[in-house]
Amino acid sequence: MMRRSALPAGVLALALVTSGCVAGTSGGSTAAADDQPFEGEVEFWTINLKKNYSAYIDGLIAQYQKDHPKVRVNWVDVPGQDIATKLLAAVASGDVPDAVNLTSSDLGRFVPSLRPLDDTFKPADLADYQPNLLEPLRVSGKLYAVPWYNGGTPVGIYRKSVVTKAGFDQKAPPKSYDEALALADKVYEETKVYGTNDIPGINIASVLRYYGVELLSADKKKAAFNTPEVAGLLDRFKKSYDKHGIAPGAVSKDVRSFPQSLDNGQLALSASTFAATLLNIQKNAPDVYKDLLVTEPVQTKTGGYLLLAQQTFAIPKASKHQRAAAEFIKFFTNGANQLAFCKLVPIYPSTISSTKDAFFAGGGGDDPMDVARQVIVKGLPKLEYTPLGTAKDTELGEALAEEVRAFLQGSKSAKEALDAAEKQWNDALA
Repeated sequence: MMRRSALPAGVLALALVTSGCVAGTSGGSTAAADDQPFEGEVEFWTINLKKNYSAYIDGLIAQYQKDHPKVRVNWVDVPGQDIATKLLAAVASGDVPDAVNLTSSDLGRFVPSLRPLDDTFKPADLADYQPNLLEPLRVSGKLYAVPWYNGGTPVGIYRKSVVTKAGFDQKAPPKSYDEALALADKVYEETKVYGTNDIPGINIASVLRYYGVELLSADKKKAAFNTPEVAGLLDRFKKSYDKHGIAPGAVSKDVRSFPQSLDNGQLALSASTFAATLLNIQKNAPDVYKDLLVTEPVQTKTGGYLLLAQQTFAIPKASKHQRAAAEFIKFFTNGANQLAFCKLVPIYPSTISSTKDAFFAGGGGDDPMDVARQVIVKGLPKLEYTPLGTAKDTELGEALAEEVRAFLQGSKSAKEALDAAEKQWNDALA
């Protein structure tokens, strides 16, 4: 088995692709796609993978071209922060890739310029994708992308030497953010080690959803979170922030580089995070890694776990090789190829068959990554991917996060922060 590498930032932070403008349609008809010859050059784009995973992807391309000698595959790798603007420019010019890797949170803005896949991906082609990851990629009943990889079910990560001093029980880890914050508060009180960065964290909108908060109106035209109940939740977060249960640096906009972290020993826990975090700790802080306990993460009101985003593949309408692109995507994302990728990097597949391999399903020891893999596979059926479903999901999430940061730092009241965020959401959705 090949050693899995630490994740590049673009893979680790799946939900952090730069936001941009909504793409409009660009010429190109889908009607004749099935009549196109299964040949020609297929240009496909990925996000931030070439530096570390060229051998894997080049190997797949070579294999595919050997089996399909009339097809030439041209791979273009795009930095994560550039994918939205680069694709927007391509759509505007009409010179588009044939298959494009999009983070699901960006999918909504590009739907008008994408080809529905229902006629090129038959039910048999879709059977191996996990339904809870595939179905959310439909818009108005039409499938606009297929899932590729994701960060997996979240896990809880705790520093044993610290949290046990605050009464942590590994067999009964926190099941809600309220329980996690209570532990974090007690940890700082007992040890003077900061608790957690989970709030506001990578996505405060997601945290609110764990509390059962409805963020949008049913018609998705207005914000729905500005309520006394949510103001009360923010007040609870502020009390924990003031007690250092929530670390001071948790208000940083750069969620990839929090001042206090598990890596640098200044943080005690994360009750819900990507398992990929473990590999980075193993690489950067091996002594901390040996001190970690991995458990199930906090749960939603319905007992599930939220997936913030996933990587997908889509086909632009203006592609001149749509049928060939569809066939390449089927090959590139099939169960065997996803499994091979997961053995290189701590990501998780969208295909059911991949998770049945001994790599995921086999028993493991007590190494943190082995335990995490078991937790993740066990939790996959409970994984919920339910995006806001607007063309501006990323923009809306950041607007809310910025207001919550301001509130935690004391420059606004909870009501003022929610009022400001509500106005930004409503203006953006108008």
